[in-house]
Amino acid sequence: MKIAVAGKGGVGKTFVSSTLSRLLARDGYNVLAVDADPNLNLAMGLGVPSEVANGIVPLSDNEALVKERTGVSAEEAYAPIFNMTPRVNDIVDRFGVTAPDGVKLLVMGTVKGGGTGCMCGANALLRVLLQHLLIQRGEVLVMDMVAGLEHLGRGTARRMDAMLVVLEPRMKSVDTIRRIMRLAQEIEVKEVLAVGNKVARPKDREFIQRNMDELDVPVVAYIPYDEAVTDADMAGAPTLDYAPDSEAVKAVSGLKGYLLDRYKP
Repeated sequence: MKIAVAGKGGVGKTFVSSTLSRLLARDGYNVLAVDADPNLNLAMGLGVPSEVANGIVPLSDNEALVKERTGVSAEEAYAPIFNMTPRVNDIVDRFGVTAPDGVKLLVMGTVKGGGTGCMCGANALLRVLLQHLLIQRGEVLVMDMVAGLEHLGRGTARRMDAMLVVLEPRMKSVDTIRRIMRLAQEIEVKEVLAVGNKVARPKDREFIQRNMDELDVPVVAYIPYDEAVTDADMAGAPTLDYAPDSEAVKAVSGLKGYLLDRYKP
């Protein structure tokens, strides 16, 4: 099962990605959680100790690795000649970090240059690596990614089972989904599903449902506004550890069940 989690910054996609990853791992699945967001919050969200998380160098910034595999520096934005098909089959084993519940975390970082047309060694490495993760490896993959979908090309996106787009009951969040939908159609993402988060009132739920109906995007989960999520963040702990019986965690558990029923890894 290959799932990407996208959305506007601050909507809670890292909470969804990290909690979903660990709940799947608790069910016995081999889970690879990939952080492809420039904010790099997934390690902390999974519960990787801060002294370990703070020492992780994103692959996109790993100068030695990029040069070893592509022949050019990570900072050479438009190198005239470099290896566009670098070897990547050992990267998870070399650079993956073991998180609680046995989740394997890989911090990719993000593509450089502000667009998919930037041809450089770091971008080539990330794109080939993502193809490898989606096509050749057998784990359940949960990827926490930016709203712009910079990592995904047409051939890569077809390999994903679904893209979960997390939104809160705000028009800015809906506008972000519209942009994600356009990009997803261009690169032929199989299925886009919505996850409503921070839902405090019936009015919030109605707002999300109405706007997703207009976009023809199924809403597969509603996660309530839950102070336990904020309290856990203040304590520097994953909500799953801080408040395992919280309503937000229960909602993600329901989302997990929906995905397992639908995609049967």
